[in-house]
Amino acid sequence: MTSSSRRRAGPVPLLSAGHACVDVYQGSIAALVPFFVAERAYPYAAAAGLVLAASLLSSVAQPLFGVLTDRWAMPWLLPVSTLAGGVGVALCGLTDQYALTLVVVAFSGLGVAAYHPEAARVARIAGRGSHTSMGWFSLGGNLGFATSPLLVSAVVATGGLAASPLLVLPAVAGALLSTAALRSMKRRTPPGAGAARVSPGRDDWTSFARLSGAIACRSVVFVGLGTFLALYAPERVGGGAAVGAAALFVLYLGGAVGTVAGGRLATRFGRLPVVRWSYALTVPAVAGIVFVPGPALFVFAAATSIGLSVPFSLHITLGQDYLPRRPGTASGVTLGLAVSVGGVAGPLIGALADSTSLHTALTPLIALPGLGWLVLRPLREPVRPEDRAGPVEG
Repeated sequence: MTSSSRRRAGPVPLLSAGHACVDVYQGSIAALVPFFVAERAYPYAAAAGLVLAASLLSSVAQPLFGVLTDRWAMPWLLPVSTLAGGVGVALCGLTDQYALTLVVVAFSGLGVAAYHPEAARVARIAGRGSHTSMGWFSLGGNLGFATSPLLVSAVVATGGLAASPLLVLPAVAGALLSTAALRSMKRRTPPGAGAARVSPGRDDWTSFARLSGAIACRSVVFVGLGTFLALYAPERVGGGAAVGAAALFVLYLGGAVGTVAGGRLATRFGRLPVVRWSYALTVPAVAGIVFVPGPALFVFAAATSIGLSVPFSLHITLGQDYLPRRPGTASGVTLGLAVSVGGVAGPLIGALADSTSLHTALTPLIALPGLGWLVLRPLREPVRPEDRAGPVEG
């Protein structure tokens, strides 16, 4: 790689670190669930409703922000939305009223929704369309997920929910990192580079709809486990809240491994084969979480996380390439569905757990990656705009 290429790739680590700071707040709501159950005596369905509050607004707002970023570049959204995500979570422990807690959690979800479409557009420009660069950008988000249960446990287990204002600190760091990345890109990008807002090619809505359906299946599994694994793990392994936090950490940390591997595997084998195999291999991994007792649960949690996260960055670039004229819309849907659909399903899983057991409620999750694999089978690899312009270093 030439020195010029290294200079152009410079903003990617900053964007990845900023992404980590934002996605701390996607993982924080699920990590706070056991504390809301213990401190405020919320039933499972009510606790899952907090996850829904953060994700439901994202399900509507994130594609809308994507449409806006297809029309206008809005890089200022990165630091502003990062701060909004942090402020909402910081306020959630300061009120005993469930309705107000829902409102501030939803505000955090709005901030997260505003961030992702524009950030994905900027990251693709910064990485020049490289699968590996997008994988590193997505890795930041997975690391944010992974550290959120540890951060929440360190703050809330020590000071209770009243200590939640301390959780705003990652947002402050993320806003500074995003600003630095944007300044770096402005210095390093030649005038007019990336100015064209419409890529050549025709939008393939049928393939994009199939991809979105598969992402929805993945979403329900990931968010369902993210919401309830911290409560389910002590039942299967023994121990208390520390075991649940450790299981959630493993679930999120495995995503970091899978995301980096996904970009590298796609460069060698192609995106769709890697995505299909990931979905297929996730089925037995989820079955292990549900049915295998004891410490082996941690192994299956890691395998599930890797299987669900290998396709993560590939979903983004596939969606952008199926809708080459609407990359912001594509990013808004693919990234929005990654949390919103699962959040909508969360209260249903919680209600089933309240009436039966967590074991029974989590069992249907086993089939969903298999359904995603079936939906993906007819898809063909789209032609990438970067391939029309020439080869891109992976």
